[in-house]
Amino acid sequence: MKFLFKYLKCFLKRITGVMGIKLLGTALELMIPFVMEHLIDHVVPQNSFSHVLLWGGIMIALAVAVRFLNVTANRMSVLTAKEAAYAIRRDLFSAALRLSGSQMDRVGLPSLISRMTSDSYNVQSFIQSMQTMGIRAPIMLVGGIAVTLAMDAGLALILCIMAPVMIALVVFISMKGIPLYDRVQAGMDDLVRIMRENITGVRVVKALSREGHEKSRFAAANGEQMRRDIRAGVTMAMPGPIVTLFLNVGLALVVFVGARRVNSGQTEPGVILAFLTYFNMILMGVMGLNRIFMMLSKANASAKRIAGVVDLKEELTPVPEELCPAPPDDGFIVFDDVSFSYDADAESRGGGEGFLGSARQKCLEHISFSVPRGGTLGIIGATGSGKTSIINLLMRFYDPQEGRVFVGGRDVRTYQLDALRSQFGAVFQNDVIFADSILENVSFGRDVDENGVSDALDHAMAGEFVSGYDDGLMHRAAIHGANFSGGQKQRLLIARALAANPSILVLDDSSSALDYRTDAALRRAIREHHSGATSVVIAQRVSSIMSLDRIMVLDEGRMIGFGSHEELLASCPAYREIHETQMGDL
Repeated sequence: MKFLFKYLKCFLKRITGVMGIKLLGTALELMIPFVMEHLIDHVVPQNSFSHVLLWGGIMIALAVAVRFLNVTANRMSVLTAKEAAYAIRRDLFSAALRLSGSQMDRVGLPSLISRMTSDSYNVQSFIQSMQTMGIRAPIMLVGGIAVTLAMDAGLALILCIMAPVMIALVVFISMKGIPLYDRVQAGMDDLVRIMRENITGVRVVKALSREGHEKSRFAAANGEQMRRDIRAGVTMAMPGPIVTLFLNVGLALVVFVGARRVNSGQTEPGVILAFLTYFNMILMGVMGLNRIFMMLSKANASAKRIAGVVDLKEELTPVPEELCPAPPDDGFIVFDDVSFSYDADAESRGGGEGFLGSARQKCLEHISFSVPRGGTLGIIGATGSGKTSIINLLMRFYDPQEGRVFVGGRDVRTYQLDALRSQFGAVFQNDVIFADSILENVSFGRDVDENGVSDALDHAMAGEFVSGYDDGLMHRAAIHGANFSGGQKQRLLIARALAANPSILVLDDSSSALDYRTDAALRRAIREHHSGATSVVIAQRVSSIMSLDRIMVLDEGRMIGFGSHEELLASCPAYREIHETQMGDL
């Protein structure tokens, strides 16, 4: 709860006001049965209609005041809960954006989604209820017992005996339920993961006619989540019927004992009616405590999960330049004996999707190369050979376990991350088109005017198809760019990378959906209009990189070839085999 308290500190005055209003409202509500008892036992026997109207009016005034105070307190509590939840979601979102690649692997995207949605909702509900029910339920319970003791101590003893037993029961069962809700919230991660996989991969599922298989897989996860939820719900619901049974037995005893006391003249009929009302109030108080413990259990589990992300220390903090040796040469991009492995335990901890790369071991071994400013580098190799890992280290999504990476004569660890990454224009595998206009997708909130966007679209060979829309740059993309073809999406993504005239252009398998003619025109336009950018191109096709200054050939994380196209044809059998296979020279 320390995590929640730091968000509630700035609302302490308002929360105190809500609790004060709720306390006053509950105190007035407790007076209504007392006034009713006075009206029945003392006012009615006087046969004075005006007095009856007066005390009846007092009861009505109390009821109106109670309603007004409760509504006011509830509105203020809702406002506080919304503002606190807004701050929590904001910080969670900001924390998610600053996670390093290894942290993202450990947390996992499905878990982040469930923390942002169901966990934050549980916390918001608890904050709202804590301010109102958290004060009303105990006051109903304690105040009801106190007033009944003042009215008739003999009858009130029944409550005094039963109340501690009921409270102890509620607390005991609620403590048992807290760990169950931890498992319920953790189970949401698996459910969200399966839903996300099927929603994003729905075309694959349909194409392979695996709807039945995926329904079964989801049903299994959903069934397990249902069983966890039912177990937690049943456990937390147990106090309800038990408390009701206790109170009904107490109610019967009050009626039985009260009737005897009325007959013997020891008490008045109005007291019995008031006691019945107070019994209902006490029941509401006990049930309110049970509900508070239930919401506390959920909120505690959810708050710990949210805090687990928000409180993560930033891993990729800048390192002082004086602690980092100079690069081995004057290249603009330099890798100096770099070895790297993704977090080996990421997969076992729920991060199997990875962050621009999957969780696996030993991706790069002793990689060294240099690219001059304005130079071009192509990277080619089999799937899983470590091509994308080069980019992950270059843009410092991860830090290598061995060796150093330099950009512009500085170790990438010495840069502020924004300063480093602002030099890049990048297109990654499976990159994202946002549900927004083409203009906003390309400019992406940067200082790029409409002319700059149009130029970038032309250089990316996208200007022609964009101008074909009636609304041009304002044409709206569907979610994930579903209303564009694969080639159109890739050209829009390349335009986004080119729009800010980056110092370093990274194209990670970004032209795989383009035909050879368009791909060639694209490469020619980039050479003509962005020759000053240092380019790193990852490709599966030799034709996309054969004209670049240097080409790196990777095999299982090892660099087995580095040089120009002609040099590699002469010295690298693996490259020569790829070239002959793709270019038809067999």
